[in-house]
Formats: sequence, C-alpha cells, structure tokens
Amino acid sequence: MSKIKFYFILLIATVVSISSCNKDDNNDVVVTPPKPFGEQYALDIVAIEDYLKTNYISEIVNNPGFPNDQDVTMKKITDTASQPSLWSYLNSPTLPRLTSRNVSLHGITYKVYTLVIREGVKGGSPVAGGEYPCNVDAVFAGNKGTLLDGTVFYSSNNGQVQYNLDGTSHDGGTGVIRGWSEGFPQFKTGWLSSKNDGVVVYNDFGVGVMFLPSGMGYYNDVKTGIPAYSPLVFSIKLYALKRFDHDADGIPSFQEDLDGDRYMNSFLKGVSNPDDTDKDEIPDFLDFDDDGDNYATRGEVKDANGKYYEFDKIPDCSGNQTEPTRKKRHLDATCIKMNQ
Repeated sequence: MSKIKFYFILLIATVVSISSCNKDDNNDVVVTPPKPFGEQYALDIVAIEDYLKTNYISEIVNNPGFPNDQDVTMKKITDTASQPSLWSYLNSPTLPRLTSRNVSLHGITYKVYTLVIREGVKGGSPVAGGEYPCNVDAVFAGNKGTLLDGTVFYSSNNGQVQYNLDGTSHDGGTGVIRGWSEGFPQFKTGWLSSKNDGVVVYNDFGVGVMFLPSGMGYYNDVKTGIPAYSPLVFSIKLYALKRFDHDADGIPSFQEDLDGDRYMNSFLKGVSNPDDTDKDEIPDFLDFDDDGDNYATRGEVKDANGKYYEFDKIPDCSGNQTEPTRKKRHLDATCIKMNQ
C-alpha cells in the first residue's frame, strides 16, 4: 500500500472516530439563534403591563442624608381599596406619574414605561442641581434592579459610579443598557451638601422606576441573576450628571439637542432626525460640520480671538447675539464664515 493511500485512509478513520466520540459524549455545541425581537416584545409588554396593574408602592424610605433615603419597594396588591396600582398613575397630572415612551429599535416600536415618583428639584446649595440629563450624558445614580417576580439582582446607592447613557465606557464610565437612556432624562438631579465628617449628601434628587422590555436590556444574554429574555425593573435615584462634547466642536452635546426633548438619536438611516441640521443622517452632537457648509463647527463658534463663545452668545450671520429666534451661524450654511 502506498504512503498516500495509507495516510488518506488514516485521516478518514480519524475524522470518523472524532465525530463518533463527540456524539457519544454528548458534547455537541448547540447554538440557538436569538428569538425575533417582535415576537419576544409581544410577550414582554404583556408581562410588564400585568405587573403594573397588579403591584403597588408599598414603601418609600424617608431618611434624608442616608444612603437608603428614597429607597422604593413595590409589592403585589392584596387590598385594591388601599393599595393603588402602579397602572393607576398612568398620565396622572400629579406625582407619582406613570409615563410611556415609544422607542424605535430592532425594527419594531417598543413602549417603555417610567414611574416618576419625585422629579427632582433645585436646592439652595452653592452646587446647583435640578438639571435634566439628556440621553447621551453620564449620570451618577443609586439603583436597584429586579425581575418581575421581585428577585433582586443588583443594588447600589454609590453616588460615585459614572454611568454613561450613550452606552460607551469612555471617560472612565460604565456603559449601560439602552433602557436607561430612555428613563433617566425624565428626572432631575439633586444638589450636594456635606456632613461635618466630610461625607457627601445628596438632596432632593429625582426618584422613580423604569420598566424595561428585554430588548431594552440584555435580551438573550444571561447575566448574574438575570435569565435570558428577562424584562427588568430598575428603581433609580438621580444624584448628579456629567456632560460630554462627543464631537469636540466646543458645544456640549446636550446643547445640540435642537428640539429640546433631551433625546438624540444616532445614525438612524432614512429616518427624519430633528437633531440633524444638514440632514446628512449624522446628528449634530456627532457631526463636526453641523450645517454641511464644509466649515468645521468648532471654528464657527469662536470669536475673532479664537475664544469659544458661550452657547447663548453664539451670533447669527449678522453678528446678532441676543435675538432668541436667530439662526446661529454654525447652523446656517448660507453664512460666510470669517473666523476659521
């Protein structure tokens, strides 16, 4: 027998042997493709709305100056006369208020519910509070995550952790799931004070709960304490925020939210974006040339000495800096730019 024929027969035998061992040992790796998003969302929204209709706020801790201040506990309703459901707060003119927001993602439209218990107010501290984050800012927040059955998978009142709502880990922050960027902009930050021992205290911060379909969370990923396809409930306390300038054009990203709704979409092809001046499908907060005139925005928002204007003082093409309805020159493609 030739060497070539011998090695060929040996190779075939080896492959058959290996294949047989894998089957006999039951070690085959089976990869299950993710469920269609629309199919899973249909299940999630039913489960979430059932939770909202059958649970109530059983306790809100009032303990100013301590980590557990404004901790929220929800339980199953046992007495409909004295325990108003979370659903009963839907679109309430007063707080608590349950709101819903439609979000286009994964080729479907999600409904995301947020319960605003305390919006957050501005205090008398020299360190001002009472600011809304936009969905690409960073927040410092307490949060408790639970499943719909009440199982707690995470809890922290550490106000020193930076959570990046844009989902990235830049600037030393922790990227978060998409659902957080939909809920947090409905709350205001508190204000800071300190005790005699130097411990920082957060006051009058926003308090509420987010109810997230699995597609706005971890979906088919399994995390510690979180099974695949789990809708999530997050009780949150918004202590403080941090602004970014994503495109380094001298204008903080939150000030490039043209319609002022605190939500900016990124790279949505074929979708009208109110925060995209030149309609190039790049939102202004990521666009180095907002008006598409081939002049970099960062050069259009500087004075003749190369100093950045305060945002409210950016002039229009005529140099007007006070008219509230003026079109600022970095958003006017017809304006001849002098300071480049």
